[in-house]
Amino acid sequence: MHSPISRRNMLQTSGALAATALGLSAAHASSSKTLKGNINQSVVHWCFKKYWDIDKTAQVASQLGIKSVELTPAENWKTLQKHGLTCAIASSHGFKVGFNNPDNWDQCIEILRKRIDECAAGGVKNVITFTGMRDGISDDEGAKNCVAGLKKIIGYAEKNNVNLCLEMLNSRDSSHPMKGHPGYQGDLTDYCIDIIKQVGSDPMKLLFDIYHVQIMDGDVIRRLHEHKDYIGHVHTAGNPGRGELDMKQEINYPPIMQALLDIGYQGFVGQEFIPTRDPYEGLKEAVILCDV
Repeated sequence: MHSPISRRNMLQTSGALAATALGLSAAHASSSKTLKGNINQSVVHWCFKKYWDIDKTAQVASQLGIKSVELTPAENWKTLQKHGLTCAIASSHGFKVGFNNPDNWDQCIEILRKRIDECAAGGVKNVITFTGMRDGISDDEGAKNCVAGLKKIIGYAEKNNVNLCLEMLNSRDSSHPMKGHPGYQGDLTDYCIDIIKQVGSDPMKLLFDIYHVQIMDGDVIRRLHEHKDYIGHVHTAGNPGRGELDMKQEINYPPIMQALLDIGYQGFVGQEFIPTRDPYEGLKEAVILCDV
């Protein structure tokens, strides 16, 4: 026959179990928020604008251990700073109007000069730039024009210690305006790298978008090693579809992140996928996956 359990013993036992449960819960919550931090992660604001304003995006980023909210106007940078965040890369003239057409140079340079001033004042290291659309311009002519046009502004970037990051974009996916960019001239990694090399300035860098590189070139890890000296910023997304970095897509992100560490990359990796489900959960999964 079992010994009777006193009310006091029951309360003491219940209290101990509750304390243990609370301790385990707290430990799990703490570990889930603790990142290795070897990869500096950022979130691209335009992907989440339909769900969160800039303040909420900054709150979410801070909760998840993300250090930056990027491609958001300078007027939002004080909000980021309030949450202990930075803007890893600033926006500029957009991908449709670029340096491959001399008719666009004045517009592109004017916008880039303004962004460079904002970056220098706000402590932002990078600003994005683009080749522009083909529109009947041959690839050779487009590259030559890009080099000549970028040389007109790169000196100002050097002076202000700001990098110009030329983004390679895929021209194959025509299913959605932000999943692919048919007609974009800088649609091959080597093409963009050749332009960067001809500009011949250290602040002239490549925005290595893993999603776009996978579609057009593949062989992502080899390309990271080949072009390690020219990579100024990195973007992610799942392929196909530019969705979450989950099991429904083909890119194996952890070894790619490890390759970034292996080549000594110290810049930011921006999560630039378009959510197809709960945005917070998708972003959290991506952050953990890329935390190698």
